[in-house]
Amino acid sequence: MYLTPTGEKVFVVDAHIHMWDARPENRRNRYGLTFIESFWGSHVGMTPDELRWSFERFCHYGIEGAAKDLFEDGYVDQAIMLPTDLREFYVNGFNTIDQSAAFKAAYPDKVVLNGRMDPRDGARGLDRLEAEHAKYKFKAVKLYTGEWNGASKGYSLKDEIMTPYMEKLLALGVNIIHVHKGPTIHPLNLDAFDVRDVDQIASAYPTMKFVVDHCGMPRIDDFCWIAGQEPNVYGGLALVPSFIHARPKYFAQMMCDLLFFLGPDRLLFGSDYGITSPKWIIEKFMAFEFSDEMAWEAKTQLTLEVKRKILGLNAAKLYDLEVPAECRLIDPSPEHDGEILLGQADSQPRSPIHVAA
Repeated sequence: MYLTPTGEKVFVVDAHIHMWDARPENRRNRYGLTFIESFWGSHVGMTPDELRWSFERFCHYGIEGAAKDLFEDGYVDQAIMLPTDLREFYVNGFNTIDQSAAFKAAYPDKVVLNGRMDPRDGARGLDRLEAEHAKYKFKAVKLYTGEWNGASKGYSLKDEIMTPYMEKLLALGVNIIHVHKGPTIHPLNLDAFDVRDVDQIASAYPTMKFVVDHCGMPRIDDFCWIAGQEPNVYGGLALVPSFIHARPKYFAQMMCDLLFFLGPDRLLFGSDYGITSPKWIIEKFMAFEFSDEMAWEAKTQLTLEVKRKILGLNAAKLYDLEVPAECRLIDPSPEHDGEILLGQADSQPRSPIHVAA
C-alpha cells in the first residue's frame, strides 16, 4: 500500500508479475540465454542506475526475493501472476504455472495465480487446461501468441484452433484472458504479437474480458483504436510505466493516448516484475503530472483518483479483490450514500470516443 505525503492510502495491485528461472542449468539451448538477455537489456535500459540488479540475480530471484521486492519494498498489496512456459528454450520451463504456484503457496493472501493455455496443443492442451483449473481454481489465463511450439513460431487469435479453448474457458467459468501483445523478445517474431487480432475475438465473446498486456506496443495506436471500439478490452500497462524514468516524454504521450481512448477505468498497473520493480515506478508515477497541454489532450489530469484507479482499483474490480475501506473512492452523488468501490455500475466502462459517437 502506498501512502501519499498527505496521508491518503493507495491500494496497489501489480497486475503483471513473473517468477522465472533462467539460470544456466535450466537453459535448453542458446535461445534460453538470448531470451533472458533481451529482458536484461530492458532492465538495464529503464531501471535507475543505482537500482539495477546483477545479471545473476536477474536470472533467478526466488520466492523470498520477489516477496521483498513486491510486498516489503514495492507497496504491492496484491500481485497477479502470468505464467509462460517457453519449454522450447528452458528445460523445466521459464515461468510455469507450477513455479508460480510455489509463490502463491508462500503468500496465499497476496498472490493471484493465473493459468495459461496454448491452442496449438489440441485435445491434450484442453485436458491440461481443465486439470490445472481443477487444481488451482484460477480466474484468468495468459496467452503468449509468439511462443514457439514445435515447428510453429506463433498463432493468431483469429485461428480456428482458438474456438474449442474459448468454449472450454466459458464452461470452466474463466472469463479473463491476458494476452501478450507487445514487444518481441529474441528470438520470437514481432508479427506473432500483433495486436490486430484482438477485436475479432473480443467481439465474438462479449462476456469475456481481454487484458492486452503491454497495450500492443509498439502498435499502441492500433491498440487504442481497438480498445476504443471493444468495451471488454483492457489495457495491461506493464512496460508502459517502466519508461517513466528513461523516457518520461514517451511515457506521458502513451498515457495521454490511453486515457483519451480508454478512459481511466480500463487501465491496469503492471510493473512487469522482474524486468523492472514496482517501488521506483510507483514513486515516480505518484509524483508525475501531465503538462496542461497533455492533460487537455488526455481529457484528464493524472489526479489522485485516476492514479488510484490505475494502480489498484481497476484490477481489484476485475478480479473481485477485497479493497480496504480507507482505500476506496467516495461517490459524492446523492443517490449513493457513502463509500463505494469503483465501477459498480452494471455496464462496462466505455471509451470517450465511443460515448461521443
